[in-house]
Amino acid sequence: MGRFSRLVVIGSAVVLATACTAEGATQPDGGQAPPSTSATSTTPAVPLGLTVVPANAAAGVAPGEPVTVTAAGGTISEASVTGDDGKVVAGALAAGGTTWTTTESLGYGKTYTATATAKDAAGKTTTSTSTFTTVKPARQTALSMNPLDGQTVGVGQPFAFYFDISVKDKAAAEKAITVTAGPGVEGAFYWFSDKEVHWRSKEHLPAHSKVTVSAMIYGKHLGNGVYGRADRTATVTVGDSVVAVADGATHQMTVTVNGQVARTIPISMGKKANETPVGTYTVMSEHTNYTMDSSTYGVPTDSANGYRTKVEIASRMSNSGIFYHSAPWSVRDQGVRAVSHGCINMSTENAAWLQRISQKGDVIVVQNSGGPVLEPTDGLSDWQIPWETWKQGGKRA
Repeated sequence: MGRFSRLVVIGSAVVLATACTAEGATQPDGGQAPPSTSATSTTPAVPLGLTVVPANAAAGVAPGEPVTVTAAGGTISEASVTGDDGKVVAGALAAGGTTWTTTESLGYGKTYTATATAKDAAGKTTTSTSTFTTVKPARQTALSMNPLDGQTVGVGQPFAFYFDISVKDKAAAEKAITVTAGPGVEGAFYWFSDKEVHWRSKEHLPAHSKVTVSAMIYGKHLGNGVYGRADRTATVTVGDSVVAVADGATHQMTVTVNGQVARTIPISMGKKANETPVGTYTVMSEHTNYTMDSSTYGVPTDSANGYRTKVEIASRMSNSGIFYHSAPWSVRDQGVRAVSHGCINMSTENAAWLQRISQKGDVIVVQNSGGPVLEPTDGLSDWQIPWETWKQGGKRA
C-alpha cells in the first residue's frame, strides 16, 4: 500500500482507501461520492419602507402632477392626501398593493399632507407622512382648440391647439396633450408659433372612426413660470372620406366619396392675376346665405377688384378668402374658363350638394390653376407640409 493509505470502516465491512483514489470514485454501493455541502445562501428580505412623492417640506409643487406612494417589502394598507381645508383628495391603489396614486388634481397655492401605512408579511407596519405646498403661479394660460367635442369632421382634419400665452416648454405641452385616433394611426405635433400647435396624422384619418383628445394642462408647468389653467377634452367623429380635386386645366372638380367618384362638377377658378393657389386645402367652415367681402382679406370693396356679394352656399378653404361657393352669375363660364377672384365657383345646385355630403375637415386639392403655392399657414392647410418635415416639429425650439 502507499504511504498515505488508511482503513475506513463502514458498518462491519473494512474498505481500503488510498490518497490516489480518483475524484468521484465509485463507492461500494455503485453511486458517486456525495458532493460537499455548505451553508445555504438566501436573499435578504427587502426592508419594509414607504416613499412618498412629493417629499416632506417640498414647496412649489405642480398641482397637475400626481401624489404617489410606493411601498417596498410589503403592501400599502392605508393612504390619503388631505388639504389644509380638510378636503380629502381622491386616490386609488394599484393592483399588487405597492403603489397608490391620487386621481384628481390638487389646487394652486395650497398645503397638503400625505399619510400612508404599509404592512409586511409578518404583520409589521410602518407609516410615513409628507406635508408639502403647491405652487402659486404668477401666470396661467388658457387653451382653446379646434375641433370641439361632439363635432363631425372630414378625414383631413388637423387638431389645432391655441394657447393665450407663449409656451416655452413645448415638450411639456406635447406631453400634456394626447390625441388618440385609433389603432395604427400615426400622428405628430407641429408648432406654427409659440402659442399654436397642431396635431396631424401621417395619412388621412380613417373614415367613420372616433378621435379622442385629452389636453390635461391644468397644473402643468409649461416653462417660464406659466401653468395651465384648465383641462380640455373632446371626442370627435370622422365622417365619410370626401376628397375633391379641382383642375384648372379641365375646369372640372372630381368629388370622391369613400373611394368612389360621386360627381364631376363644372367649376371656374381664379382668373389671371387672381389665380387660385395650388395645393391641398382643408375645409374650415360651412355657411349659407354668406356675404363674400373682399375687404376681409385686404381688398377694399370699392376697388377695381373689390366685391361684396351675398351667396347662398359658401365653404371656407383658407384665411385668405378662398371659398368654394355658389356662383349663378358664372354658370356659363363654369367648365370653360377661369373668371373668379380666386374662389372656386360652381352652380348653386352643385355647391349645395357638395356642402350637404361633406363637413369641415374635408380635403380639396387644387391643381393646374397657374396660381402660387398655397401657404401651410393659410387656414388649416397642414397637408402642404411633407410628413418628414412635419415630424421635426416646426417652431418647437
